Amino acid sequence: MAVKAVHVSDVPCLDQVPENTSLGLYSTRFSTGVDVGRSSFRIPNFLVIGHRGSGMNMLQSSDRRMKAIKENSIRSFNAAAEFSVDFVEFDVQVTKDDVPVIFHDNFIFSEENGVVYEKRVTELLLSDFLRYGPQREPGKAGKSLLRKTKDGRIVNWNVEADDCLCTLKEAFEKTTPSLGFNIELKFDDNIVYTQEYLVHVLQAILEVVFEYAKDRPIIFSSFQPDAAQLVRKLQSTYPVFFLTNGGSELYHDVRRNSLEEAIKLCLENGLQGIVSEVKAIFRNPAAVTKIKEAKLSLLTYGQLNNVAEAVYMQHLMGVEGVIVDLVKEITEAVSDLMKPSKEDDEKESLPEGEGVGVVGQMAGKSKPQFSQRELSFLLKLIPELIHS
Repeated sequence: MAVKAVHVSDVPCLDQVPENTSLGLYSTRFSTGVDVGRSSFRIPNFLVIGHRGSGMNMLQSSDRRMKAIKENSIRSFNAAAEFSVDFVEFDVQVTKDDVPVIFHDNFIFSEENGVVYEKRVTELLLSDFLRYGPQREPGKAGKSLLRKTKDGRIVNWNVEADDCLCTLKEAFEKTTPSLGFNIELKFDDNIVYTQEYLVHVLQAILEVVFEYAKDRPIIFSSFQPDAAQLVRKLQSTYPVFFLTNGGSELYHDVRRNSLEEAIKLCLENGLQGIVSEVKAIFRNPAAVTKIKEAKLSLLTYGQLNNVAEAVYMQHLMGVEGVIVDLVKEITEAVSDLMKPSKEDDEKESLPEGEGVGVVGQMAGKSKPQFSQRELSFLLKLIPELIHS
């Protein structure tokens, strides 16, 4: 694709929804609604969001939980909904014939006559995309579905509970209505997209969302800075968050290289929040204060979010929600740790000097208590641990 600068101000809005439109969010702990105007957007409670449904697939992992249910599938979304998750996060791309589909990787891998080949998802017609993996029609065999792991190996995409590939429309129609959708607008990091292409893709996605969302809670997010700006410009009904790894990897686009750049992008373009890789937050706890002072919401993602202690620490720091793979374990931990307890009424913290090993109490479902001195120490210690 040819390089072309994206001038957001040149893009016409799809609708004329006022900036202060209220979005009712009907989920277990996210039920009081939020105002999606930039200056007053707020998340009323700590959110647990299922990553690609009930967790991403790590096919090389020895942990069976990471290969239990096909990620980004209707089955996975509804499995997550059985627990007290507020949202499921999933990746949306648009096929060659303009149909939004749910799939994380840029390429589909398959094998035919002993030869492995790849197809870019956005260059497939919908009918071709749906031919991979399990089929809807009983007895019909689909094309094999393989996956390229981070270390470059091509492996069979084997999970305990498989499911068909699906479209965004099907997700709205077949998933529990009260379950929120965190729709990640997925683009290839290695492509510089034209403004025309980005607008075309986003319009195809928004058309489905506005037709089928009804009262379902929706959050848009994207690592692609121009896409995040544009989806905010094209609609004002749903909040838009900018995804960033906070500098863990460096990109040619400087807007992706730090939490400071993420804050700047959000403020300049009216975005409502940031979704950061969790290690970036632990490396730079002061960034949480900056994000709060900017009146932006903050969510995190990353494998540390599968550790209950790390999740609770973020809650204390002011993070407003976490995207997790171990949905059952983390929703249970959050429920146990954040519900009011009798001890909370009797004392606000442990006596100074006590609390050695206090985080470990979480395994016994006892809410850890931290004095201000202990919390300050942890906030200084964690970045050192993350860097080491």
